[in-house]
Amino acid sequence: MKHSCHSCRKKALVTALAASVSFGASGIAGADASNAELQQQIDALQRQVTALNSEVQQAAEWKNPNTLVHMAGYTDVGFVKTDAAGDNGSFTVGSFSPIFHYQYRDIVMLESELEFEVAENGETETNLEYMTIDWFVNDNMILVAGRFLSPVGQFRQNMHPSWINKMPSAPPGFGHDGAAPVSDMGIQLRGGFHVGGMKANYAIYIGNGPELKAEVEDDGAGAVDTIEYDGIEAEGFGADRDSEKVFGGRFGILPMPSLEIGVSFLSGKASVTEYEDLDTSLFTITMPPDLDTTTFAASTYDVTGMDVSWRNKEMDVRYEYVKSELGGTNIGGFDIEAATWQTWYAQLAYKFPGAKYEAVVRYTDFDSPGTARDIQQTALGFNYLFTNNFVGKLGYESNDNPNAGLDADNRWLLQLAYGF
Repeated sequence: MKHSCHSCRKKALVTALAASVSFGASGIAGADASNAELQQQIDALQRQVTALNSEVQQAAEWKNPNTLVHMAGYTDVGFVKTDAAGDNGSFTVGSFSPIFHYQYRDIVMLESELEFEVAENGETETNLEYMTIDWFVNDNMILVAGRFLSPVGQFRQNMHPSWINKMPSAPPGFGHDGAAPVSDMGIQLRGGFHVGGMKANYAIYIGNGPELKAEVEDDGAGAVDTIEYDGIEAEGFGADRDSEKVFGGRFGILPMPSLEIGVSFLSGKASVTEYEDLDTSLFTITMPPDLDTTTFAASTYDVTGMDVSWRNKEMDVRYEYVKSELGGTNIGGFDIEAATWQTWYAQLAYKFPGAKYEAVVRYTDFDSPGTARDIQQTALGFNYLFTNNFVGKLGYESNDNPNAGLDADNRWLLQLAYGF
């Protein structure tokens, strides 16, 4: 209101000065045109009018600024306890993740998310979850450049923030080092358009791609027996160390506003850039010469996925499937066999009408080349929505490893999640 009144006073002054200029000019028309003194006064008044007009425009610009600055984000704290004997549980800080937006008109926007986590040893870990410059090319297309969340599937790019995720944990295989890519570094085109009476959205990109980890097994005599894939690290590396790019994206269509169906793909090559011994006693193991990862042959890397979501006022139903495949390759004369990671989950959330309570059930089946990591998980959740962006969650996970002789600990989870 203070700015508005100040602007009004200046507009009134401009009007008064303009009237003075007009009156002075009409008087001079009937006087001696050579009167230099009056002409100088008129020129001075005109300069004042011009200056005040400029100030009025600047004072009113706060109503329609060219630059918008916005900060959002989320954080969560909680408690986790497994069914393992002797585990009394631990209080945790999931993460503090501020998100920054700095936009200039409808042309360009800087978007970035930082992630602060407290490790088990108490140290604070800082990560740049994503950072992009977004150029709004037109109403149907945005060019995104930098480090971005993977557009493969729905969970990672849209559902992973703790205050949005209906459960206090991610489905197995959709976190770090799982079947689904987390992020990438590259260039992406994304947007939306209409198909007949339906809406559609798309995202296509090219990026540096993932790096692979390998495990080394001993033959019992201190030499290499086999080398196997250990994991896919698809987390937006700042350097393409294997010089192999990947290309992929997602296409989604909404037959009706409450229903979305999406398909995803990713294809390219990736190389092993890190290895680890399966047994810490194998430090004397005879490795291929220096394990020079720059000479490792790249393997094919392909990802396929599908997701479905349907919502109304009370119910939220989701299904998502992702499969990542690595082709065979050779390291220092040792063949590595092809490997597959795949996971899927189905989730149903129900919000009781007229209440702040919500019940959730989720089933996930995650398969990996390392049988010890396979999980069939049934998760039950009960949420209380203090507000739309502040939720308390109670969850229980029944975890089972389907491979004979291998077990997985069940666990209880409590979480307070706040989106701001």
